[in-house]
Amino acid sequence: MTISTPVLSERLTAVLAPYAPPIGISFHSTTTELTRFNASKPIATPDGRTGSVPAGCVFWMRAVDSLFATVASDHANCSVGSFTHGLLSLEEAAQGDDVATLLRSEWVAPEDFSRIAHVDQRPKEITYGPLDHYDQVADVVLLRINAKALMLVHDAWPALRIEGKPQCHIVALALESGTVAASVGCMLSRTRTGMGPEELTLAIPGSILHEFLDALEKTTKVDSTVAAYAARDSLRFSTP
Repeated sequence: MTISTPVLSERLTAVLAPYAPPIGISFHSTTTELTRFNASKPIATPDGRTGSVPAGCVFWMRAVDSLFATVASDHANCSVGSFTHGLLSLEEAAQGDDVATLLRSEWVAPEDFSRIAHVDQRPKEITYGPLDHYDQVADVVLLRINAKALMLVHDAWPALRIEGKPQCHIVALALESGTVAASVGCMLSRTRTGMGPEELTLAIPGSILHEFLDALEKTTKVDSTVAAYAARDSLRFSTP
């Protein structure tokens, strides 16, 4: 039985109470018929970087309202994000002044880049939008959640990976490895997106979303039982 994306989005929201509606991210080898993201690009930096937004992760914030398509030039201001999303090779990304700045600051070491997850095939377009706007489940479902929600996911999905910088590489982990991955975030992305200090991100492969949701809802019911017990037991310590 096929479950509609609005129903899947409602189930995710009911269990995880994300800070924004779940969004979908899909990678395409051909041009889609979706409307292109429309924004004027600022003057390029000396190394030629510019884009429609400061970094591809900013599209996560814009995607809560509408479904749109992006191409490589829309992502081009952030060499790291362009690499993780398969839009630049590692060698091409390493030429960016932004990468040089990250290396000089010791935010990352040169050897770290070879270990960063990235999309293998260069996409023609990457689409973003509310999950419930997709006709079928997107390649990757991304949510912004809190620590309690991460606790539920951790209990429900033992194979969960919890990652750090760069935040955007959890999308590649979900797409290429079929891995449910959470990120504590990174300062580069938090600053560019304006994510709150309490927010975490979670990437779920669309191919296993149904299975993931079933496990998550089962865990939530168990935790509700435990929470009710703990609340009753705590009443014994209340001041008369």
